Amino acid sequence: MYVGTLSFDLLLGDVRSLKEKRSVVRPIVAELQRKYAVSAAEVDHMDLHRRAVVGLAVVSGDAAHLTDVLDRCERLVAGRPEVELLSVRRRFHGEDD
Repeated sequence: MYVGTLSFDLLLGDVRSLKEKRSVVRPIVAELQRKYAVSAAEVDHMDLHRRAVVGLAVVSGDAAHLTDVLDRCERLVAGRPEVELLSVRRRFHGEDD
């Protein structure tokens, strides 16, 4: 069994309230969940309206499949024009851990 996680530190564009922030972050989380069957959520900077950290996790029996899913998720978030991807943290746990 292999477990992979990603955490995306995002800077949101022209967002002036927490309500506007939710309208940007929720669709990203929903699309990750729908397209890639990952567990995803906003996990940090809940009280800041221009910053967000989105975390996701995926479990697979195949390391290559896991890496492919994580790469696709990263490309999806990086390609969103309404956010600037400040950093990505990737963790990979295999059977030897």
